[in-house]
Amino acid sequence: MVHVVLPALIPDIKRVYDSYFAAFHHDPMGEIMLNILFPGGNVNSPEFREEHAKGTLAWWHHSDSQYTYKCVDTDNGDIVGMGLIDVILRRRSVEERAFQGVPWLQGEAKERAEKVLKPLHDMREQLFGDQQYIYAHVIGVLPEHQGKQAGAALAGWGLSFVDYTNLPMYFEASPSSVGLYEKLGYERLKETIVHKAETLGTATDISVPLMVKMPKSAGGMSFYEWKEKGYPKFNAATPVSKKQKL
Repeated sequence: MVHVVLPALIPDIKRVYDSYFAAFHHDPMGEIMLNILFPGGNVNSPEFREEHAKGTLAWWHHSDSQYTYKCVDTDNGDIVGMGLIDVILRRRSVEERAFQGVPWLQGEAKERAEKVLKPLHDMREQLFGDQQYIYAHVIGVLPEHQGKQAGAALAGWGLSFVDYTNLPMYFEASPSSVGLYEKLGYERLKETIVHKAETLGTATDISVPLMVKMPKSAGGMSFYEWKEKGYPKFNAATPVSKKQKL
């Protein structure tokens, strides 16, 4: 079984988000986030998924920095995982970087979701400001394909993408996955985000580990060293081999 990571196409939207919703349902923190972002428990209903696909397509027409990828089983062409990232290349003004809120919700549900999402936004602003970087929103794999190298394919693709773009990648890990990413060479930041129990509806507060992967061209420089030096550009991206050029 071989997996390949490819850009998602318009006809893929529903199948890509099959991986997203199933993976989140399979993870304790993911389940909490689904309930906050899409309250009502109907995320698998045909009506919800149809409206979600329409909204996703509209966003694809609007966004100039967000990319969706699919992990495909090459034996049969099935989509078994997905990744959603922002590639921030254009320097953005303070207004452009402002928190956009949660426009699809209203009332108390909106307030609750924004209590969860705004600290994530504010931390990105604190760490990166108007710098160029990659923000990984989510990586998800269908539960029945977890442990079958689909996750490894997405993680490996992410590592390569960091080196070829010459940009650091930042994301919020789940408490259950932070150890895996540390083994892959991601740097765990000293900052953390704590979601309050009363907001999440959990018995205790939950801390969110924050991770950064620096490109090889950083020469071993940590995120904090890079930030302290004023976010200097790296010399060159990882060279492409002759085979890759062909």
